[in-house]
Amino acid sequence: MKYLPSQLAYLTTDREARTNLRALARYLVFLAALVALYTFLFHVIKLNVEREQHSWVTGLYWTLVVMTTLGFGDITFTSDTGRIFSIVVLLSGVVFLLVMLPFLFIRLFYAPWLEARVRQRAPRRVPPGTQGHVIIAEYDAIAAGLVDRLVAEGIPYVVIERDPARAGQLFGDHIAVLAGENDSRATYERAAAPAARMVLANCEDTTNTNITLTVREIAPDLAIVTIVEEQDSVDILQLSGATSVLPMKHQLGDYLANRVDAGRPEAHIVGQFRGLQIAELPAHDTPFVGRKVHETNLRHQTGLSVVGFWERGKLRPAYPQTAIQAESVLVVAGTGAQVAALNALLPDGSPRVAPVLVIGAGKVGHAAARALRRKGLPVHAIDRTEAALAPIADDVAAMFTGDAADRRLLERAGILEARSVVLTTNDDAMNIYLAVYCRRLNPDLRIVSRITHERNLEAIHRAGADFVLSYTTLAVEAVMSLLRGHPPVLLGEGVELFSVPVPASLAGRPLRDSGIGSRTGLSVVALQHGDRLIAPLTSETLLAPGAELLMLGSHDQRALFTEASELLGIPVDDLALRFDGARSADDDDALAAHRRTGGDGDHRILRAPLARHLLVRLRDVYDTRDAWQRLDAGRIHAAVIADEPDSGSLRAGHRARLVAHLDNGLDDAVDLVRRRAVLHDDQHLCGEWRFDFRRCERRR
Repeated sequence: MKYLPSQLAYLTTDREARTNLRALARYLVFLAALVALYTFLFHVIKLNVEREQHSWVTGLYWTLVVMTTLGFGDITFTSDTGRIFSIVVLLSGVVFLLVMLPFLFIRLFYAPWLEARVRQRAPRRVPPGTQGHVIIAEYDAIAAGLVDRLVAEGIPYVVIERDPARAGQLFGDHIAVLAGENDSRATYERAAAPAARMVLANCEDTTNTNITLTVREIAPDLAIVTIVEEQDSVDILQLSGATSVLPMKHQLGDYLANRVDAGRPEAHIVGQFRGLQIAELPAHDTPFVGRKVHETNLRHQTGLSVVGFWERGKLRPAYPQTAIQAESVLVVAGTGAQVAALNALLPDGSPRVAPVLVIGAGKVGHAAARALRRKGLPVHAIDRTEAALAPIADDVAAMFTGDAADRRLLERAGILEARSVVLTTNDDAMNIYLAVYCRRLNPDLRIVSRITHERNLEAIHRAGADFVLSYTTLAVEAVMSLLRGHPPVLLGEGVELFSVPVPASLAGRPLRDSGIGSRTGLSVVALQHGDRLIAPLTSETLLAPGAELLMLGSHDQRALFTEASELLGIPVDDLALRFDGARSADDDDALAAHRRTGGDGDHRILRAPLARHLLVRLRDVYDTRDAWQRLDAGRIHAAVIADEPDSGSLRAGHRARLVAHLDNGLDDAVDLVRRRAVLHDDQHLCGEWRFDFRRCERRR
């Protein structure tokens, strides 16, 4: 009812809606006239043919009964003329009343009314007092990725959508959206632009220019970030008042070019954070291949810390015993001087420089070729048409026209001698196909590729790509870096550098006891304590309370760490245990759920079995056969032994103070979040428990 007046106003003011309503009204008039005609003819036939007298109400009643096919049978015709008339009324009722009327009602009234409801769902202004938010001019792939990051960082935002219907859909998807024209001054006033933190103009270059000028009128000091397609548009946007202009496709080409194998081992700086340099070093052709991390002596010789390594698109933590493979790419952290010292230790490499193949001569391919030429590397470009290759002619050593799936063309272009290939087409399926094909022709090739859709990330890595980056990810990271006030750090698709406060459960512990790397896959790069950045870290580095952890990892790994940290911060008031999901494949150990036990109204439930000295006796379990079902709300009735000499049982739901030796380590919590088996490593536990669907048995 809240939006009913506005919905009715839309139906009466919109030109198309008014036309539809007039058409529906004309049809209803026609239908009423038809019913009146049949009522009149009913009286004529009854009176003149069958010599019967009926009231006008009876005639109307008979007409409606026959047209709606109800057929009560209380009033019928006995003559052939009357029966023929009944057939005509019946057929016309089926067509005009039962078929046409519902169709026209839905098409001309109900569907527009639903559309009006959707259109009116999205708000037209931000809530009063909104400030420090990010205004996004359009909801596209970049906006979708940016919204996820903003939500994770706790930064408020609003997306402007021109189409009210789509704005309503976004509002239903829980996107903070504002319906309005993204080049209108009134829209940005309703979006509280003067109190905003940033405006992102992510439309076409011409529209971005208009948005920049419009916003600058009402917010002279507001940070305006624009994304441009053409390099020539950079100057125009800057003159229009944009604070930062991001030519993302050109930057994407530069980033892809930085990941190629140049034929000589060299560490490339990929980003910096508060004075800390992050660099990557392909292990191929270095003396580190075959060694373990601690055997490289990099920390002793250069002061650098190996914080992780890439293996086929996966960033993994680096441990002292981790072996370095030829296809690995080391991720190191330190100062610029330390990175230079590392490069000084590396051999000069082969005197012959192999060509780099660039497949696709669009904007990204051209930017990659230009960056490779600046590095002094010969580039061989491949594209279907000569027209596409013409703009890139000055930046390449050779051009090849044709289908990149043609083996003879690839061999002429130097696929067998090349050390790297850069796939820059905007077709993910084609890039995946070419990654498989190039890997088949040259197994030692380093394949660097772009993707358009994040859903194809795993597929292209399985196809053989060594490094993958998308336009969307690059743009999102660039905007987030501007919000944070430091240059972007891009190590690969889906991997980010972020900082989080040290959880209370880990404060005061050494890094080796945190279990962060082993349990979440995150790589701890440095520790920020006040104004001091502590790096490199050792296993004995204490995680000081109030400090911040600087870590590398994916969004899922970060969410896992956050969830595990929050899990450990739950007040332990009640010990309510429940087995849920226990199966015989769970490492032969008892697996308990972290979901709240059914039937208990106290939300402060210990959601994790974090005890090291708790033994659950299955002989007291009343129902284990169906304990694995998600909707089974019954609490397990288990006796818990709390290291008591008399083996007294502690029923589920008793206070946690009666349970000894509760462990609040991160390891158990992360096990639980990942739904692994939680090990109860009591010295006195002489057996393990195996769960099956229909029975529980003890295995020794």
